[in-house]
Order: sequence, then structure tokens, then C-alpha cells
Amino acid sequence: MTELAPTGHAPTVLRIQRRGPVRTLVLQRPARRNALDAPLVDALTAALTDAEHDPATRAVLVTGAGPSFCAGADLQHLLALADAGASPVPFLRTVSDLTRRIERSPLPVVAALHGHAVAGGLEIALACDAVVAETGTLIGDGHIRNHLVPGAGSAVRMRRKLGDSLGRWLGLSGELLPAERFLPTGWLHAVVDTGRGAEEGLRVAEALAAAAGPAQAAFKAVLAELDDEPSVEAGLRVELEEFARHWATHDVPAELRRFLTRRAAG
Repeated sequence: MTELAPTGHAPTVLRIQRRGPVRTLVLQRPARRNALDAPLVDALTAALTDAEHDPATRAVLVTGAGPSFCAGADLQHLLALADAGASPVPFLRTVSDLTRRIERSPLPVVAALHGHAVAGGLEIALACDAVVAETGTLIGDGHIRNHLVPGAGSAVRMRRKLGDSLGRWLGLSGELLPAERFLPTGWLHAVVDTGRGAEEGLRVAEALAAAAGPAQAAFKAVLAELDDEPSVEAGLRVELEEFARHWATHDVPAELRRFLTRRAAG
């Protein structure tokens, strides 16, 4: 496994590795359960661009360091924006754009989940071409638990990928379900033993890399176009508009502070 330096970004937020034709992007904020902030989202976007311009890279694997894959947007980052009098919508638009980039990338992208894949973490996974998870991984939308509305694709993709009933339940209840619950939906490629998620994700990515070529990229482009009926872009726009309306008309920062205070108190 070869370590690569992230282009133009601090190596502390994202680790990039390459083994053969697979480039692995490891979210590297373990103390924050790899919660998404602006530097991490920017680093992921840049790393995907770099991978697409590397002829030796034929597939991408996204994993997370530490106890979880990704717990969603960093609530402290959202509160810092609120305290500065800034809307979080521009930041969330970068997350939304990242999920769309993954979806429309000519490279197949695999996600290997463990621990938690919640809110923004789920939104990234929903945009990937194949997803594996370690047993017991808790997966869900979770936004409603923090008085938030999705802003990066949950409402657009959950019902398509998971089925209408389960997608509605996850969005309306905020419940987190173990990975095994998602196997019947066909969305998860496999559920493997604890500690084997990255290994299985690499195996799946290598299988996709072995089939790489112009036909594979063209087929993925066709899938992206078919998914646009009705338009994914329109759905993502509606989602962000509703997030902005909800943020502006309710004291969401106060609810986030109460949540973080309860969590810190144990």
C-alpha cells in the first residue's frame, strides 16, 4: 500500500493510499467520528479529482479512520457558522456537490462502512456505486434527531436506493439501524465481520477496477442520466432550499447546543 500526499490540503484530514489500480481515501478525523467540516469536504473533492486524472487509478474506495465511517456534518462547524452570522447552506452545498461528483465520476466508487454512517456519512455512501459494511454498523439519516433537515441528498436518494417505506422511515424517525437490516434492500453489497470492512471494500473495488475501461465509464454515465428522471439536481436544490428555510425560521443552533451539552455530560 503506497501513501500519497493530498494535493493542497493538510494530510491530517484525509489519508490517501494506493494499491494497484485502487486509490483509497481515508477520512482522518477519528476524534470527531470523521464528521464533515469544510477542510475535509474540500480534501475529498480534490482527491476525487486527482484520482480521475490519474491513468493508473481505476477505482476509488472511501473509508474512515477510528471508531466510525462518518457521523455526518460537524455540528460544531455548523454552530461556528451560526455564531459568525453565516448560513450553513454554502457549506452544505459543497457536501451536496461532493455526493453528485461521486455519483457522476467516471470511476467506480466504493464505500466501506463501520461504526456509524449517519446523515452526511449516509449521504456519501448513498452516492457510491457499491457499499459494504461491518456487522453491527449503525446506519441512518439521523438529521431529525438534531432538529435538522437533510442538505446533501438523503431525501433525494434514500427512497430510490432503499425503497420508499424504509427511506421514509429513516427520514421521519431519525432511527439508526444495524447494517444487517439493509441487506434485503440490495443496497449493501455485503456485511462482513468487524474489522474486515476495508479489506472487503478493497476486494470489491479491485473487482470493479478489473472491469475498468471506456465501456464501464459510459455505462456509469448512462446510469447517472437515467437517475435524473426526475432530475437529481432539482431534488438536491429543493432539499437545500428546505434546509435554508428551516434554519432561518427555527432556532436550530440552540437545539444543536443543547444536544452537544447533553452528549458532553454523558
